[in-house]
Amino acid sequence: MHPRPLRTTLAVCAIALTTAGLLSACSNSSDEASPTAGPDTGSPSSSSAFPVTIEHAFGQTVVPAKPTRIVVAGYTEQDTVLALGVIPVGVTEWYGEQPYATWPWAQAALGDAQPEVLSNVGDGFETEKIAALEPDLIIATNAGLTADTYDTLSDIAPTLAQSDTSTAYFEPWDVQAEKIGRALGQKTEVDALIDDVNQKFADAAAAHPEFAGKNAIFLQNAFYEGKAIAYQDGLSTDFLTKLGFTIPDDIDAYVPADGSAQASIPMENLSVLNVADVLIWGTEGPSDRAQLEKEAVYNALEPVQDGNLVFTDGVTAGAIYFTSVLSLPYVIDKLTPALTEALGGTAATITS
Repeated sequence: MHPRPLRTTLAVCAIALTTAGLLSACSNSSDEASPTAGPDTGSPSSSSAFPVTIEHAFGQTVVPAKPTRIVVAGYTEQDTVLALGVIPVGVTEWYGEQPYATWPWAQAALGDAQPEVLSNVGDGFETEKIAALEPDLIIATNAGLTADTYDTLSDIAPTLAQSDTSTAYFEPWDVQAEKIGRALGQKTEVDALIDDVNQKFADAAAAHPEFAGKNAIFLQNAFYEGKAIAYQDGLSTDFLTKLGFTIPDDIDAYVPADGSAQASIPMENLSVLNVADVLIWGTEGPSDRAQLEKEAVYNALEPVQDGNLVFTDGVTAGAIYFTSVLSLPYVIDKLTPALTEALGGTAATITS
């Protein structure tokens, strides 16, 4: 199994990259799926908001009227669309082979709808399938767009891109959400969703003052090519820092010079993790933990010996990797009690 992509090569079939956990095999859900157009949410401002002009890395996109046939060409944006009460006609599979590329924290919002499931691996976007869905908006803020692929998708329909070329994948979740909300004519609604998530974090932090200032490090679920993959401050670590934790800069020495990927720590330098008050391992099943425990250098770590450990399950790891308005509340609910246990010296295992 290989690390999942976060800021590197997301577009590789169900396994290969460098960013968050492991990609499972790519899946192109059934051709029989019957896409349904997104319903009008009834927002009094939704229709009057148009036309909307949104700036991004490749210029501007004008959304002339309230979109009703939305294709999500990125890996995680369906969460925000669904949270706003809109059902996309097409979604893109990242990993996990969840029904209609929709994970448990978002399934209630999807309901019985069956959007077309697209793939973005190997040769890239399935432009013919996207065009066949007759979208009036393509959302690709987390899709690794280049100028060329942006032009290709824009020839099909107005396309929403990332804010900057340096954030082709996983720009801040609230930045993505805000742009998507405006494109759907639901700025007020998306602002409320963002505020709700931030308030949930604030409430959890206030309820757990023991988190404040403690060093926490989140790592992928295994060692890859003799290295541990850890997330440095600012790289999808909001789920820890908003709870009050600090991401120690000791691991920054193992981050690529351009900051394009996570810290990659050689096994012989694994003792750098001893600076952590708690280690969170993005394990996806019991076998992942068993693999870690086979390594003597892992067992010698102080947080391991002291029980300052959290092991996730696959769904919670996925929620951390998605980092969306729907997945983050799930992360808070699952992770907060586990972190309390781990800081108390009892290794915690999260189950869904």
